[in-house]
Amino acid sequence: MKRFVKSGEIPHMMFSGPPGTGKTATAVALARELFGEEYHKCFKEINASDDRGIKVVRERIKNLAAIAPLKLNYKIIFLDESDELTRDAQAALRRTIESTSDTCRFIFSCNYPNKIIEPIADRLVEFRFKPLKSLEMKILVDKIIKEENINMSNETVSTLCVLSLGSMRKVLKILTLIKMAELEKVTTDDIYEMVQWVDEEYILDLEREAFCSLCGEPKTQARIEHFLSTGQKLSN
Repeated sequence: MKRFVKSGEIPHMMFSGPPGTGKTATAVALARELFGEEYHKCFKEINASDDRGIKVVRERIKNLAAIAPLKLNYKIIFLDESDELTRDAQAALRRTIESTSDTCRFIFSCNYPNKIIEPIADRLVEFRFKPLKSLEMKILVDKIIKEENINMSNETVSTLCVLSLGSMRKVLKILTLIKMAELEKVTTDDIYEMVQWVDEEYILDLEREAFCSLCGEPKTQARIEHFLSTGQKLSN
């Protein structure tokens, strides 16, 4: 990826991997390197799970891709949760990718790359993101708690990193709860309690999707599969 930044040219890409492993952060950092501090003028993020159908391709993505770039000779459209797009929407998107390739680069972010149709996947350079190692997370957590004046022992920090299962997003959510609670000193028991609360919220989200979505479709099932694949239980 550093070579792409150095050359100023990037291909269409796919960032695949579990939630909280830095896919969106990497895309934003890439845009900053390429376009500078006003990167937001040439970098547009769309969450594909908000509107999964062909309408979002025809009305939003196609229109964004058609706008002339302000810097370099292209802009970037970042499609978060792109594996949530229906196959029909992806087929329409393939035509947009082909017709705007001179002025637009697409970055697909997904948890399940096998859900991206082959005609699109073949056009993407894939970067796979793995869950962060506990030691890597600990370095970041140590920096955060120092800046935020959160009192945590090394043992408690290690417990937080292990229980977060490689997801920095989960770590940040728990640290936010800790900050709001204004605890004088954070213990390992506090961490266990907050991790359980975050996981229960996740399960409630799954239940809401199961009851409120139009179908027994891929989104809820995929999230349940991911939850179980991390070794967690749905027993609460």
